[in-house]
Amino acid sequence: MKKAEIKELTKAEEQVMQAIWKIEKGFANEIVASVESDVAYNTVLTVVRILEQKGFVAHETFNRSNRYYPIVSREEYMQQMLGRMTKNYFGASARALVNFLVDRKEVSLEDLESITKELENR
Repeated sequence: MKKAEIKELTKAEEQVMQAIWKIEKGFANEIVASVESDVAYNTVLTVVRILEQKGFVAHETFNRSNRYYPIVSREEYMQQMLGRMTKNYFGASARALVNFLVDRKEVSLEDLESITKELENR
């Protein structure tokens, strides 16, 4: 059975989601402290609420504070985004994606040799 498609995150949503994935569970102030750039507290909370509506984040309430945690793992998101990019830009060909990376020197010949050895060992 195919998993439900995960929505793509905006830049701001991805930034906040990275912080949530990093801390795993956290209150608003912990998320704000983990965001890599200088973003206002209220902005982060707004983005967290949007992430909750999109089904990326849930919360549990302690007294009057919410502790947020990811519902979608970083790996699930990466897998879907990479799959979508490979399909949309490389004709669903992993080979075309790798060739693109090699042509732009994002992946070296040494990297490819190492990857090949790892694949052979699996």
